[in-house]
Amino acid sequence: MNTENKLYPQLTLEEAIVNRRAARAFRSDAIPEDILQEIFRLGLRSPSGYNLQPWRFIVVKEQANKDKLRACAFDQPQVSQAPVVLICCGDRRVNNPEYIEEIIQLGIAAGGVNEKYAEFMRGAIPQLFEYQPCFESLEAWTNRHTMLVVAHLMIVAKAFGVDSCPMEGFVTAQVKEAFNIPSEVDVCCLLPLGYADEPIKKYGGRFDSKRVCYGESFGQAL
Repeated sequence: MNTENKLYPQLTLEEAIVNRRAARAFRSDAIPEDILQEIFRLGLRSPSGYNLQPWRFIVVKEQANKDKLRACAFDQPQVSQAPVVLICCGDRRVNNPEYIEEIIQLGIAAGGVNEKYAEFMRGAIPQLFEYQPCFESLEAWTNRHTMLVVAHLMIVAKAFGVDSCPMEGFVTAQVKEAFNIPSEVDVCCLLPLGYADEPIKKYGGRFDSKRVCYGESFGQAL
């Protein structure tokens, strides 16, 4: 296998997780296009229910559009500073029969779906969205999966030396109007990507697993 032009992460998985911070300021340095594409390639391997991949991303690079987005995000400077900002969305139209069939055919082509499982998907997926046994709204379901892929993107980005800042400080209606986002698509978060500038956010600490993990039943000691 020719690996001459293959990109390799700068950090190990553990280093990427431990060193990731939400960057509050960014340098103007551009992200090399091959690194950005590798972040997408690996980050989009995130799991989703029935592999429906409800996430959609608007990749904002032009300064005028970043400034427009900043105006929708309470004038937070990192939105216009970062070389790339992702508008991370969840598409509620994944319950469309044509889209479900597209996913099934994708799985068949990849060798991960046989005809028996394809028939199961054709019946089970519409039932999931009709009865909603594990979520109260379709937006909650799409946001759940979109944030999974956002987490993957942040870790992969950090492994390649690229910082990020997940943001929920924005006015949804303004973002949707400014960037022509359909009514069936929800804005989940913004994700500036780039190289952090001072001041670097300090590690805020995390609870020990014993504080947040229970054994067998909620509230029971692990």
